[in-house]
Amino acid sequence: MVRPRLPVFFSVFIGQVVLDQWTKQLAIAHLKDTPTLVYLGDVFRLQYATNEGAFLSLGASLPPGARYWLLTIGVGLLLAALTVYALFSESIWKTKLDRVQVAAYSLIASGGFSNWVDRARFDGSVVDFMNLGLGSLRIGNFPLRTGVFNVADLAILGGIGILFVHGWKEERRMKALKTAPQA
Repeated sequence: MVRPRLPVFFSVFIGQVVLDQWTKQLAIAHLKDTPTLVYLGDVFRLQYATNEGAFLSLGASLPPGARYWLLTIGVGLLLAALTVYALFSESIWKTKLDRVQVAAYSLIASGGFSNWVDRARFDGSVVDFMNLGLGSLRIGNFPLRTGVFNVADLAILGGIGILFVHGWKEERRMKALKTAPQA
């Protein structure tokens, strides 16, 4: 049944895309061509960056044509498939998703879509502006820091995390039901 999924999927989707695009516009307006802003003893940084690759710049060194086919066409097809699955899985594949799962898939799809919109707007690049780390702490020559990321990246990771936790809890619940004494 698609109808109950639509409000959940699209409210999460639209809210996340609006939030991500708004924060990217703020980053462009206030962080571009300015020094990195450091907070909480260098745990949190705001710094404008663009990323021609995927997560953590994966694929950024690919030739432009390959990046276009992989990150624009390929990701666009993947996002469409994910959206179809989240909205129609019960009627097509007889897979029942609850609201938490639909919201999680929406976070993943909306994060990917918002970054996909950046690629279309900014000649294949995505706007990033946040960075986390443990100050100047290093392991050998490597600083303990994330790459530069954005709100859409957080939505994608959050959606994946929710699906993993939800699946783990559901698996535990099913095991408990199987081992419970029958009345």
